[in-house]
Amino acid sequence: MLTDLEAHITSKLGAAVFDRKIAHGELTLTTDVASIVEVLKFLRDDKGCQFEVLLDICGVDWPARVARFDVVYHLLSPRLNQRVRVKLHTDEETPVPSVISVFPAADWYEREAYDMFGILFSGHPDLRRLLTDYGFQGYPLRKDFPLTGYVEVRYDDQAKRVVYEPVKLVQEFRSFDFESPWEGPNYVLPGDEKASRS
Repeated sequence: MLTDLEAHITSKLGAAVFDRKIAHGELTLTTDVASIVEVLKFLRDDKGCQFEVLLDICGVDWPARVARFDVVYHLLSPRLNQRVRVKLHTDEETPVPSVISVFPAADWYEREAYDMFGILFSGHPDLRRLLTDYGFQGYPLRKDFPLTGYVEVRYDDQAKRVVYEPVKLVQEFRSFDFESPWEGPNYVLPGDEKASRS
């Protein structure tokens, strides 16, 4: 069934989809930045596809590549009970056309990809940070994002205001048990005594 869908999409879109792969029971299509709106509009409107639900847009960072980001669109066809993944490659400067005109739900997902990865979307009506604090610098889901040297924000009850403090990674209160996949305390948890008797 996925091979039929792949053949149908390939025959209709031609060069707009330059790579396709079926793996783990899912069809993945690769397109370019210029064709993304056309491809998603076809997948939504074509009677053989009917991918009417945008489930997610996410980013993947490959810092060693020139086009370091993959932008991945996950679509669902409730009528045909099928899913498809569409991805494209872009870099830090090349904006991806916004697909809000095709899927209005893309508004949140595009802002999230911008906030976490720094992926730019052209034509987005309100492309600004969504999840990070005011004045946050950098993009936290990039693989080259430093884990220390930044500030965190919290409300201080004594000062009655929001305060900025250096990030503290507190490790001394954690107990690492490398014998077990579960890190936990050094005392017996309720129910563990039953396991030791058998």
